[in-house]
Amino acid sequence: MQKPPQEDFSLKETNPHLGGGKVTGDKLTSTYDLVEQMQYLYVRVVKAKDLPSMDVTGGCDPYVEVRLGNYKGTTRHFEKKSNPEWSQVFAFSKERIQASVLEVTVKDKDVVKDDFIGRVLFDLNEVPKRVPPDSPLAPQWYRLEDRKGDKGKGELMLAVWWGTQADEAFPEAWHSDAATVSGTDALANIRSKVYLSPKLWYLRVNVIEAQDLVPGDKGRFPEVYVKAILGSQALRTRVSQSRTINPMWNEDLMFVAAEPFEEPLILSVEDRVGPNKDEVLGSCAIPLQYVDRRLDHKPVNTRWFNLEKHIVVDGEKKKEIKFSSRIHLRVCLEGGYHVLDESTHYSSDLRPTAKQLWKHSIGVLELGVLTAQGLMPMKVKDGRQTTDAYCVAKYGQKWVRTRTIIDSFSPKWNEQYTWEVFDPCTVITVGVFDNCHLHGGGGGDKGGGARDSRIGKVRIRLSSLETDRVYTHAYPLLVLHPSGVKKMGEIQLAVRFTCSSLLNMMHMYSHPLLPKMHYLHPLTVSQLDNLRHQATQIVSMRLSRAEPPLRKEVVEYMLDVGSHMWSMRRSKANFFRIMNVLGGVIAVGKWFDQICNWKNPITTVLIHILFFILVMYPELILPTIFLYLFLIGVWYYRWRPRNPPHMDTRLSHADSAHPDELDEEFDTFPTSKPADIVRMRYDRLRSIAGRIQTVVGDLATQGERLQSLLSWRDPRATALFVIFCLVAAIVLYVTPFQVVALLTGFYVLRHPRFRHKLPSVPLNFFRRLPARTDSML
Repeated sequence: MQKPPQEDFSLKETNPHLGGGKVTGDKLTSTYDLVEQMQYLYVRVVKAKDLPSMDVTGGCDPYVEVRLGNYKGTTRHFEKKSNPEWSQVFAFSKERIQASVLEVTVKDKDVVKDDFIGRVLFDLNEVPKRVPPDSPLAPQWYRLEDRKGDKGKGELMLAVWWGTQADEAFPEAWHSDAATVSGTDALANIRSKVYLSPKLWYLRVNVIEAQDLVPGDKGRFPEVYVKAILGSQALRTRVSQSRTINPMWNEDLMFVAAEPFEEPLILSVEDRVGPNKDEVLGSCAIPLQYVDRRLDHKPVNTRWFNLEKHIVVDGEKKKEIKFSSRIHLRVCLEGGYHVLDESTHYSSDLRPTAKQLWKHSIGVLELGVLTAQGLMPMKVKDGRQTTDAYCVAKYGQKWVRTRTIIDSFSPKWNEQYTWEVFDPCTVITVGVFDNCHLHGGGGGDKGGGARDSRIGKVRIRLSSLETDRVYTHAYPLLVLHPSGVKKMGEIQLAVRFTCSSLLNMMHMYSHPLLPKMHYLHPLTVSQLDNLRHQATQIVSMRLSRAEPPLRKEVVEYMLDVGSHMWSMRRSKANFFRIMNVLGGVIAVGKWFDQICNWKNPITTVLIHILFFILVMYPELILPTIFLYLFLIGVWYYRWRPRNPPHMDTRLSHADSAHPDELDEEFDTFPTSKPADIVRMRYDRLRSIAGRIQTVVGDLATQGERLQSLLSWRDPRATALFVIFCLVAAIVLYVTPFQVVALLTGFYVLRHPRFRHKLPSVPLNFFRRLPARTDSML
């Protein structure tokens, strides 16, 4: 397979005219300055009055047609109404305007041909300009004219002005870019939109015991377990060891619940009476609105719940009378955890669920979605290839979606969005998609594809950005196909991370990455994997029910659903990441071997002198090491990374993957191979290898974090470490070595009473260091 040229996948720095002027420095002052200004002609159609009767029945079905050259937009029509109210806004891009007169016509909807009622004409040279945040332009009444220019019957309330995309009317406006789209649903599907993820909770159900169960067969010892169902999630306890009518479990079951709570928790006590045959001994439904909410590790009160048993009589389900079984539970909504719906490597939010536990924000993230270049055709419409592209950005609980640019391989969005930042060690994700839900959702002539196609994705870690600097780059959009990695185009972004308090942000590096409950009462790896799967399903389901919907395939792509599956390509990439980390150790070993073999006699003599001094004065060992690290960090400052990380095809081994490896990576799970034995062995291999792949990746991440201490990839972390090295060198210089050794030994061997369950400050700092996971494809 021929490798694509490496330069096609590179990150390119750009110089757009942001905020109306070219960016040459790091700071801009206006509030909408991370995008290029785009001029629009806005037309707000408010209402009409005293419209004449046009039908034989004496009424009219009015609507308004706004025409500018070849572009035409229409309002909805009303039946039998002479004083309609529309309150609709139309926006025409100045770049595409080829006319000098705006025509606003009121027409009567008819079966055969719509009747002309009257019109208003505007000379574009006389339209006023309005620059936000000026006060809104007040609409006014205009007398309708006939085709000859004489006064007709009826009046129309309008407002017409020149503005930019910063205008408050921009998000709700009909755009000339969508002139080929018809229908209310299709128009809503192309507008920009802001979504909020549902508030997610962990629901902990501690099943303690049950009393007074009545099994159907009283001549045998019951094998009782409890099944718990919340929506599509179902878990069950083990079979109770005490095979009596009062069984005990004392087992925790964990679920993910989303506000507003729509479904109750359903618990059923069942008896395993035979193979694949269970008898329900009783059940109860618990509405989550009345469940206790816990913010810390203190246990909540237990409660007894009555179990009801239903029997079928004449085909109808009825509650059985004289049944007094009950179950003992401890149920609570955990507010002290952060519900993981993203990969931990790419998390955009690390706050606990309960708002009472949130810290103050440390800054603001601003994103300008500018343009895209060279997008690939994604579908065929009317016999020609086309792409209807839009962007989705996700950070924290806030999702944003730009408007869809119809039929363009170089769309210009120029939309700006803002997020509050609570932790610098987070990642924003920007994805580009092709809208396949226009024109009735057919997605073009290729058939009924109802899934929005992915064009590419960009991830940017905030800690790798310098504060108050505007980053303008063109990021390659890369997608892996069964035929190999493919560049789908480039997206141009403008990013700025503004810090409100440098001291608070530096202090964040000493905090645990996750909330305290993750360390005081940690969840198992299998629990976290299962809960994350449930969380992503809930988020995708809720957002797909919004209007307009954010599709399930879009949400899953943004949240990296399925990234844990086995891939030979990823495993090779992680292996070579480890080898790259170990390359430094190997290089030191080779250098030391050269010293021992007197390859360079002068260097060897200097090492002998240094070794003699350190042996004679051991108190200089640690100050020398830290001073050396400090000097290396300062020396590397001039070569610090100036651009944010991006998708690296070579690091991901996407450009050298064998076709058979890609065929395996895109295979279904379970595999679609016909032989049963091959399927069993193949799935087992992929399952085991997937875990190994995760472990290998985690090892590589730890090594890369060590490398990032002095690389200035995270400028604040490196600055903290370099300052620490300098202070440590000074302190260790003035402190006797024996005292340092004693204190260090005593600290390491300290009594468990003086140990805390929370991670130490150095460990918290280390876990916040960036790794190259952000650049993995």
